[in-house]
Amino acid sequence: MDPDRAYERADLLKAFAHPTRLQILDELRKGTRCVTDMDDILPVTQVNISQHLTVLRNARLVDFAQDGALRCYYLSRPKLVAGVLSLLSAEHPVIRKTREQIEREKARGRKEKVAARG
Repeated sequence: MDPDRAYERADLLKAFAHPTRLQILDELRKGTRCVTDMDDILPVTQVNISQHLTVLRNARLVDFAQDGALRCYYLSRPKLVAGVLSLLSAEHPVIRKTREQIEREKARGRKEKVAARG
């Protein structure tokens, strides 16, 4: 992965990296919501919700449509958000490797590297 792409992806992941933003994204998976709707559901202030929505907008994960004086937000990358939230909610076991397993993997990697050179 080239460095520019890595920084871009890291910034995107940072947008997911807050409990309130995860809750907002999960709520928006259900459909378009105005800030006042989310204010009733989330245990934070409307100002705080707006700040988090700004972060999510800058990451291009959400966008909004103006409805009179209200801004109603929706997911602008629904498949990405659904995929990340699904990964986060899945049970992924933690694996442990023995020193011997690690040494075998390292040796296999060295052999593959030599074979690839010719």
